[in-house]
Parts: sequence; structure tokens; C-alpha cells
Amino acid sequence: MKKSLIFLAFVIFLTIFQTTLVAKEHSTQQQGLQAAIIIDDFGGDVKGVNEFFDSKIPITVAVMPFLKNSEEQALKAHELGLEVMLHLPLEPKKGKKSWLGPNPITSDLSHEEIRKRVKAAIESIPHIAGVNNHMGSKIVEDEEIMRVILEVVKEYDLYVIDSGTSGKSVIPKLAEEMNIPWSIRDTFLDDTHSSSSHVHKQMIKLAKVATKHGKAIGIGHVGIKGTETVKGVKSALPHFKEKGIEIVPASHLLQTKVEENPEKFWQSE
Repeated sequence: MKKSLIFLAFVIFLTIFQTTLVAKEHSTQQQGLQAAIIIDDFGGDVKGVNEFFDSKIPITVAVMPFLKNSEEQALKAHELGLEVMLHLPLEPKKGKKSWLGPNPITSDLSHEEIRKRVKAAIESIPHIAGVNNHMGSKIVEDEEIMRVILEVVKEYDLYVIDSGTSGKSVIPKLAEEMNIPWSIRDTFLDDTHSSSSHVHKQMIKLAKVATKHGKAIGIGHVGIKGTETVKGVKSALPHFKEKGIEIVPASHLLQTKVEENPEKFWQSE
């Protein structure tokens, strides 16, 4: 009798365990695979802007502040239903200062001036939901400066995406500590010499990360050799559809804790 009761209890436990596993698997399937495609460097007078807007791809538009077309392009993106971010220029370890555009955040500024510039940049771009860094391999490693920047980001109730320009970035640690929604770029889709075929290959890599981890964030740039980035992104869309990967705004893929992804690579800017 005792053995029968133990066996019955085991059967009940096994049934409950299997049911839980099936429910969990069903829940994951229901959520589906998702990827965000952030396109940086909007705001300037470059090719590719209208092509991205006309593509109907639900990209997240990252706009440089204080450029000729910054406000206009942010308004256009919002009108099209696209999520808008501030692409905040931060000082890199290497590179020309001219690449940063007007009023960048540099290490020689006082905390008061940094706070003033970040606020001005945020208020210059309408409809922004978050911030990511333009270049910044030097600044993102500086905890003191990044804390000042993220304090302002928190004041405006924005999220932050670490663009992945340094493996020593303090953004994830500080954002988690300060309770700011955040995430990290998984794959760069292009570089200054990219062809559409290279972008296509990088999109396939992004799809692999999304398939493995359930979500992925890719960053590309408008105006790379004209329209090479938008061509490469468009050419890979059938692959994303085939794999069941939905392209969503960056705000859909935020996290609350540091997650290690061994496939992530860092690209210094």
C-alpha cells in the first residue's frame, strides 16, 4: 500500500512537471523571436534617409542633435510611426573631433556643462523614447561622467542603449544600479566601407542571435556609401520572415539585469 502511494505521488509529480514545461514552451513560442534595428546618424543631409522612410521597415531612428535636419527627420519618423532616439555624441579614444558634430560630450567639460549639453540635446529632438551613444569609447568607460549623463536620461524618463563601442563600458552597470531601462547592441550591421552584401551578411548574423537568445539588437548607419545599408537590410527581410523574427522598436527589447552574450563583439569608435 505504501509503495502504491509513493508511485502515485511520483506519477502526479511527473505529470505536473511535464505540464509546466509544455506551458513554458508554449509561452516562449507565443512571445516569438524579436529583433530591433537601430539606424544611427539621422539628422544630416545624406542619402538613405528617404529610402529608409519609404521602406516601411519598423526601424528605430537614432537622430544626431543640433544638425540641419535633426528636428525635421525626427518629426517625419514619428509621423511614420517609427520610434525615435537621441544619438548622443560622446568623445572616443581615437578619431577626429569633427566626427562628433556640435556640442559633444567630452572629458574636458565640467559636470555642470555635461548636464547642460545632455539636456539641450534631449530637448532638441522631438518624440524621443531613448538614447544611444555616438562613438564614445572613452566616455562610456568613465563612471563619473556616465553617471552625470544617465542622471539626466533618468530625469527625462528615457531608456538607454549601449552601442557597444567599448567592452569596458559602465553603461549596463550604472543603468541597472539607477533603475534605468537599458540594453546592449548585439551586432553592427555596417561600417564606413560596407557594401549591401556585407550588411546582408550582418543581418543574417543578427537573425542567428535572435534565434538563439530570443531577441537581438542590431545597429546600422544611414548614408553609408549612399544607400548600401538600407539595401542590405531590405535584402535580408525575407530571411527574417522565414525564421519568424519580428522587427520591433528598441524599447521592446530592454532588460533589467546584465546578461552575458559570448557572441557579442565590441567595435571601438
